[in-house]
Amino acid sequence: MKPPPFEYFAPTKLPEAVALLSASENARLLAGGQSLMAMLNMRYVFPDRIVDLNRVAELDFIEEEAGTLVVGAMTRQRTLQRSPAIAAKLPVVAKALRHVGHFQTRNRGTFGGSLCQLDPSAELPAVALAYEATVVAVGPAGQRSIPFEQFPVTFMTSSLASDEILTAVRFTPWGGKVGTGFSEFSRRHGDFAVAGAIAVLAGETGGPIRRASLTLFGIAEAPKRARDAEAVLVGRRVTADLIEEVAALCVAHATLEDPFGSAEYRGHVAAAMAKSALSEASAELDRQ
Repeated sequence: MKPPPFEYFAPTKLPEAVALLSASENARLLAGGQSLMAMLNMRYVFPDRIVDLNRVAELDFIEEEAGTLVVGAMTRQRTLQRSPAIAAKLPVVAKALRHVGHFQTRNRGTFGGSLCQLDPSAELPAVALAYEATVVAVGPAGQRSIPFEQFPVTFMTSSLASDEILTAVRFTPWGGKVGTGFSEFSRRHGDFAVAGAIAVLAGETGGPIRRASLTLFGIAEAPKRARDAEAVLVGRRVTADLIEEVAALCVAHATLEDPFGSAEYRGHVAAAMAKSALSEASAELDRQ
């Protein structure tokens, strides 16, 4: 297949990219291209204009800033995977990236591109939700910050305006002793997940959980925090029985149905993945 005809622009500065995007009512941004190129070739999308962000160097960075870790939207997934700062402060990112496509796609794929694509089964949007990240967007009206929980609107649709560009993602790493776990099920390595779970637990070794984050993906139109399950975890010491109790609550969160599985099936897979992620996070916390 060949893509439909379109105008192509490759700006080198962010204001130039914003101007090019806002000047067309039917423009698309090109980041890593791992999703957009396939969508163009299959004629799933018909943009009049492509604005390529790959030469906008100011969008490619990892910086520590006033207790936060800020990742530029054009930072390659492979760069994140190799970053000592990411491994130390946001360990789930590195764990999740092992499941994102293959190393060839991670060499090109970007963090911001994955967040904007918002595939329900994608790992990186779930990571952003697990850590309660904030995305930064820039458009003709200026800059604004959006809590990631408010970023997805519906299936594969973000709250970005048509003339806005996601420029960065801001994380606040958890303090104290923290254990993390990641688990997903896919039919083949590199395939999109049928369902997955991310667990982040804070507390004292062998003691009760002080703070908990349990995020499910592949089970709804966007990743979802299992807030009811988190509430059950907080204030209690993690045991096998507690993990079973919490995992059982995950089944009801599944609503996504497609040819690869019913909502009921995805819910049970998500529960199994939650058990695995919680066990990993608890064991990691106990080793500290």
